[in-house]
Amino acid sequence: MAAEVKRINNVLDEIILKNEYLEVHTLNLGCTITKILVKDKHHNLQDVVLGYDDYSDYLKYDGYLGALVGRVANRIGKGQFTLNNRQYHLAINNGPNTLHGGIHGFSYRLFNYKIEDDSVIFTYLSPDGEENFPGNLLMRTTYRLNKETLEISYQASGDQDTLINITNHSYFNLDGIPDKIDNHYLKIKSSVMAESDTNGLVTGTLTAVDGTPFDFRHETKIKDMIYQTNKQLEIGHGYDHPFIFDDSKDQVTLYSEKTGIELTVNTTYPLAQIYSANYLDGRIGKNNKPLNAGSALCIETQYMPDSIHLEEHSKTILKKGQLYDEKTSYTFKTR
Repeated sequence: MAAEVKRINNVLDEIILKNEYLEVHTLNLGCTITKILVKDKHHNLQDVVLGYDDYSDYLKYDGYLGALVGRVANRIGKGQFTLNNRQYHLAINNGPNTLHGGIHGFSYRLFNYKIEDDSVIFTYLSPDGEENFPGNLLMRTTYRLNKETLEISYQASGDQDTLINITNHSYFNLDGIPDKIDNHYLKIKSSVMAESDTNGLVTGTLTAVDGTPFDFRHETKIKDMIYQTNKQLEIGHGYDHPFIFDDSKDQVTLYSEKTGIELTVNTTYPLAQIYSANYLDGRIGKNNKPLNAGSALCIETQYMPDSIHLEEHSKTILKKGQLYDEKTSYTFKTR
C-alpha cells in the first residue's frame, strides 16, 4: 500500500492511494476523484471514471465530475425549506430549484486532509449560513482502499439542526474511454423508482419498475432499455431517477463486456440516483476526448431527493449533536 501527495499549486493537492488492485487519484478540492485505475481482463490498466486533465476545469465546469456533493445532494424544490418553524431560502441554480448544495457547495470547497495507512481523511468545517444552510457542520470523508474495493465513509455533526445528504458524483465508464455507455450491463436490486418532473425534481410518485425500461433487477444491457418509449425517460433525457433498493448490500452492478471489468456498489443508503450523463455537453476531458451525453453512468447513493418536502420524517434532517454516518463502497473485479 502506498500513498503519494503531489502539489499542483499553492492550494491544490493531488492525493494518490495505490495498492496491487487499485490506484485512486483524488483532489483536496471537493474530495474529487479524478482517476480510478483498474486492470482489465487482459491485465491492462483502464481509467474507469471521467474527468479533466486541466485541474482548473473542476472549478470551471458544472457536472460535478468525481466530486463529493453536499450539504444536500440532488434538488431541493423551489430552493427553500422549513426547519423548526423557520424558512430558509437557498440559491436557485438548476431551473427553479437548488441543486447539489447550491452555487458553492462542497464540490467547490477546499478540504483539509491527512493520510493514515491505506486511507485519506478529508475534513471541512462548513460555517453557519454557508449557502444559507443553518449551523456549523463538521464534515469528515474517508477514502480507503481495501484490496479491490474503494470504501468511502461520510461522517458529519453540527451545532444546530440542519439538512444533509452526501453523495459522490463519479461518472463511470468501464470501457476506459468516454464512449457511449449503451453496451454496459446494469443490474439494480430495485423494484420501485421515483418519478421526476420536467426540471428533474422528484414528484413523490413511486412507480413499480416491472414491465418498464427501469427494470434492471436482472442484468440487462443499457441500450436495450434506455431507448424505449417512456414518459419518464423522455422527461429526463435518459436516466436521472432514484431507484429505491430492495436489498441492503451489493445493490448495483455495472459490467463492461469489452474490458471484463465489473463494478459492484454496496451502500448503507436506501437508494441511488442513476444518471446516464444526459447533460454532458461535449466539453473536453482527459486525453483530449470530448465528454458527450450518455458517455458514463453515475450511481449517486443517497437519501430520497427533496426528502424535506416529501417525507414526514426526513432522514436528511441532522439534529444538533447527532452523528451522520453513511458508507458506500465500490468493488472492481474482472470476469
